[in-house]
Amino acid sequence: MQPFPIPVRSLMPEPTDAVAYMPMPREMNTFEMPRLPEPGPDTDANDVLGARDVLDAFLGHMQTWLDAGGELPALDLASLPAGVLRVLNETLGEGEVSAIVEAGHEIRVQETVFSGVWRQQHIQGTQLMHDFLLAAPIPPVVGALAAERAAPQLRSLPLPPGAMNVPALVNELQEAMDRSGPETPAHVINLTLLPLSPEDAAHLDALLDGGSVVVLSRGFGNCRISSTAARNVWRVQYFNNMQTLILNTIEVATMPAVALAAREDLLETHGRLADLVQWMGDSVSPAAA
Repeated sequence: MQPFPIPVRSLMPEPTDAVAYMPMPREMNTFEMPRLPEPGPDTDANDVLGARDVLDAFLGHMQTWLDAGGELPALDLASLPAGVLRVLNETLGEGEVSAIVEAGHEIRVQETVFSGVWRQQHIQGTQLMHDFLLAAPIPPVVGALAAERAAPQLRSLPLPPGAMNVPALVNELQEAMDRSGPETPAHVINLTLLPLSPEDAAHLDALLDGGSVVVLSRGFGNCRISSTAARNVWRVQYFNNMQTLILNTIEVATMPAVALAAREDLLETHGRLADLVQWMGDSVSPAAA
């Protein structure tokens, strides 16, 4: 193509006020195979081989579950030797999703770098009671405790003066709750596009506040998924890298899909874990073992 010899210039006047677009999330996390810890006084070849054996056993359970369903694959790591646990901590790492659960004792849920493989720690005071490694779309304790601490009906509260859209919203929410179940598609209400008066927003908060579970996802920007005082009703909020709220929704579902690892993710994770197990074995020379 020949260069155009005449500079192109718009004849329209320059706008005096430029449109200010809200910054969107700019980074997406991609998978990178974790590195094995460097040999040293705290880690030796036997620790690597011990961690490999744990993951190999876990892979067997996971394969059975993927093929035939049934009980979720889970291993309690709490009694492992410190060196083996250190290798597992470094190789499994921390993934995009974590959860905070109130259950009378502290439950920490953290996805590993392998999608759909989780660490679920139960802590009483300062004592670690359980440290489960499990595979699931999301650990069942998250949904179970959210439902257990929630009511099947919305709170009955008088409408405030100045209410605009919240009366219709309350009816829509209760109808969606009555229909909700494991096989029912999610019902999503986009509050970002819905004009709410301050009185509407305050009434909605009064109806829903009091959930026991918060799930945080950092896959693309940040997503905060909070259970509410109403069963199967979740507040799902998306923030950009500047922590500005860019999408505010209410989702009626047993669990919002954004928090779940898909079956395709779990199948891919199984293959990656198998590669990791082989790599861990190959990395230790026969003499060192």
